Amino acid sequence: MQRSFILRNPSILIFIGFLALFTLAVTLMSEAYGTGVISTSFVKTLGKTLCLCLIAIAMDLIWGYCGILSLGHFAFFGLGGYMVGMWLMYERTRDIVVAATANAPIPPTEAEISAAIGNQIFGVVGSSEFPLVWAFSSSLTLQLMLVVLVPGLLALVFGWLAFRSRVTGVYLSILTQAMTLALALYLFQNDSGLRGNNGLSGLQNIPGAEAIPQSVVSIWFLWASALALGLGYLIAAWVVSGKFGSIIKGIRDDEARVRFLGYSVEGYKLFVFVLTAVIAGIAGALYYPQAGIINPAEVAPIASIYLAVWVAIGGRGRLYAAAIGAAFVSLVSTWFTSGQVPSVDLGIYRINWVDWWQVLLGLSFVLVTLFAPKGIGGLFDLFLRVGSPQRHGADLGPDDGSFQQEEARK
Repeated sequence: MQRSFILRNPSILIFIGFLALFTLAVTLMSEAYGTGVISTSFVKTLGKTLCLCLIAIAMDLIWGYCGILSLGHFAFFGLGGYMVGMWLMYERTRDIVVAATANAPIPPTEAEISAAIGNQIFGVVGSSEFPLVWAFSSSLTLQLMLVVLVPGLLALVFGWLAFRSRVTGVYLSILTQAMTLALALYLFQNDSGLRGNNGLSGLQNIPGAEAIPQSVVSIWFLWASALALGLGYLIAAWVVSGKFGSIIKGIRDDEARVRFLGYSVEGYKLFVFVLTAVIAGIAGALYYPQAGIINPAEVAPIASIYLAVWVAIGGRGRLYAAAIGAAFVSLVSTWFTSGQVPSVDLGIYRINWVDWWQVLLGLSFVLVTLFAPKGIGGLFDLFLRVGSPQRHGADLGPDDGSFQQEEARK
């Protein structure tokens, strides 16, 4: 009898159960709905960490399972943030303009209000007119659709061009990084329509919720981030299970053989690439309202390299491990860069961890790659005694004595 999808993947229940308990615990210890042990700023940090866990799962899906080392997925993450950020900034500025002109002797027209909004948003880059990319900024529904469509379409076009040319390995990684660099350089320009280096700011102010304290808003975003992470994990686990999962893992291990067996390798790659881009865009759309600001530096290639480091430290090829790696690095990074870690005085030199944290992160990546290739997830494997299947000398094959079916469930 065929077991259900969730029963064949017990890690789903464990992960979602732990995520639910974590979210409940933070809520009960928050300033908004609980004892106030956890500050609002740290609640936002935890919410952002959940978003980083979500994009780490997307990265593990494309790299750990499909074998494509993408150094451009943070570009999709940033695009998702820009899409929702345009609506947040437009509506917030509109509220300010309307409030400022409420007592005017002659009520302003819609055209005058629109001109004032444009001047407020784009005056910093010497403009006052709305660019074409802001055409739907007044509609939350359309901007939320763009959170999915823009990263998805970019991934579709890029992936189709790259995969149909059968670019693989390090060359594909370089292409994804070049795509990210090109996007970042474009966004840095003042005429990009997204305020250049200034980026979009004030995103933590939710239109229509000005009277609601940030402590409550931060919990709302924590809930939304936890829900997105749980659904993202469920989707990723479904993708890597069954026949589809076997095929993409086969592409990772021996692409030529999978193609020889008659499978459309390019089609499978493109599907996973677009899916993970959409997941990254959703993660970014939830992350930046909690961060409060987004600028082109967030899309720089170094961010995507950090993402690969998180997954490697967690242990690629394990969805839960990728999330653990992202959470671990994010929280430790916050601790080191907060200035709370005391500096180390060596006499001739003083180690300031705010400056040396990135060096420590790079060293950790090198050590994990050399001595613990399974990452943090490997520790869970040791604890649960998960190892290679014991065949007891039996051959694999179609005969009755084979262990083929048992191996397929691993």
